[in-house]
Amino acid sequence: MQTSPSASPAALSPWSPLRRAVFRTIWIASVASSVGTWMQTVGVGWLLTSLTPSPLLVALMQTATSLPVFLLGLPAGTFSDLLDRRKLLLFTEGWLLLMAALLGVLTLSGHVSAWLLLGITFLMGLGAAFDAPAWQSIVAELVPREELPAAVSLNATGFNLARALGPALGGVIVALAGPAAVFLLNSASFICVLAAIYFWKREKVVRSSPPEDVLGATASGIRYTRHSPPMQAVLVRIGTFAVGASALWALLPIMARQDLALDASGYGIVLGSLGFGAVISALFLPKVRGSMPVDRLVGISTLLFAAATLALAYVRFVPLLVLCMMVGGMGWLTSMSSMTTAATTAAPAWVRARTLGMYLLVFQGSMAASSFAWGSLAENFGNAATLTCAAGVLALGLLTFRRWPLQPIQHLDLNPSGHWNDPHLVLTPAADDGPVLVTVEYRVAARQEAEYLEAMEDMRIFRRREGAVRWDLYRDLADPERFIESFVTPTWAEHMRTHERVTKEDQATEQRAFSFLKPGFQQFATHLIAARTYDQQTPVEPPYSEVS
Repeated sequence: MQTSPSASPAALSPWSPLRRAVFRTIWIASVASSVGTWMQTVGVGWLLTSLTPSPLLVALMQTATSLPVFLLGLPAGTFSDLLDRRKLLLFTEGWLLLMAALLGVLTLSGHVSAWLLLGITFLMGLGAAFDAPAWQSIVAELVPREELPAAVSLNATGFNLARALGPALGGVIVALAGPAAVFLLNSASFICVLAAIYFWKREKVVRSSPPEDVLGATASGIRYTRHSPPMQAVLVRIGTFAVGASALWALLPIMARQDLALDASGYGIVLGSLGFGAVISALFLPKVRGSMPVDRLVGISTLLFAAATLALAYVRFVPLLVLCMMVGGMGWLTSMSSMTTAATTAAPAWVRARTLGMYLLVFQGSMAASSFAWGSLAENFGNAATLTCAAGVLALGLLTFRRWPLQPIQHLDLNPSGHWNDPHLVLTPAADDGPVLVTVEYRVAARQEAEYLEAMEDMRIFRRREGAVRWDLYRDLADPERFIESFVTPTWAEHMRTHERVTKEDQATEQRAFSFLKPGFQQFATHLIAARTYDQQTPVEPPYSEVS
């Protein structure tokens, strides 16, 4: 990752990431591709409403888009952590190019049906499922940490700029040349991203620990998320938001055609107004973000999107509805940008793509399931009633703010601490030997016992998060001031990975626990491995060195 020796005011401006040539090139290419994607969204939505009048089938379009990310988000994040992200992006973008071209050819030849359209959308979603974690993870490689919020906001701004321009252009092109034209143009737009990624010279990542296998890496990603309160907060918040927000996206095409009686260009304008509002929001977001806590900001933006959802249910005067959708776009960008930034900064680099995969899994899974549910409700109770219910769900989601706040995530320091020394060994275990038992002895005065036990609960979370499959704290019945902490990792390789994974935040957790030791006592650790016969003459294996 690039680093910056100082954080000057200019470097921290909302536009500073664009001064970096690689980020700028990839950003411009992604905006061009996103314009094509939103043009296709209009074409697909309009074509589907001409093939079927069913609100459920139209809502299934959102499900077909989101379900692949739900099914593959976590393994996709694992692959992004284990493989060269540049090569992975070249493959996924090429896949998306081919699927868009196939859809264009089938539409031109008149062989497309509602279910075939949903099927190809699902196949494109498979490509997007592997593309998204890698795409979001490389942002942290292109800019230093202090510019990461600005970079995430710029990505969101570019995406929503495309959302503003793409639907309007797509609506005009559909009206003039038909849906096939936008599908083929979208296919061509992926060439921009392929070129930008191809010419990106990614820095080599050197690992001194043994490489992880796919199943083990996936398990470690799940374990990290399970024992990371900051990631749990992000997942709860994005999940509750997506459940309510999905109704507007799922029902907008059918509302435009049936309730508002719009043509393709009119639908494009209404859809584009969401993106235009998001772009306006992005211009002011850095200043607003610095003037209020993130939880309050997300709360206000959620209510704005809920108001836009209600407006879609009842407003029939199109110019007024366009203004309401602009307000909704402002709420959407502010909420999504804030939560995506939190997801990106809530995990260290070694597991970031996997946790982002989990983030996308929860988000897209909630969108997929909820879109199906909202479509079913609309068929039985009507569009307006369904949208009203969705707005209520968004408002009720604000109840999660107190239990799962995002504010503490902004203060985490998850850079590697490097403060653990390799243990002194007489025997030389192989990488897959294990399990490994580590014990740490403490001596704590009785008057500080309660504070010590509270600090050790944080140690339990830290050990489990970084790789331990079991953790226990024991007390000596013959010496009440003596405590033994023990934790187990499945293999020696996994134990050595924890030495690379430990962060400065973890170091602070350790220091708090060690602060309760009796004066003059120094905690010490022992390393034990499952018994086996060792050949004492076996030479020590060279350090692992893998470049990816």
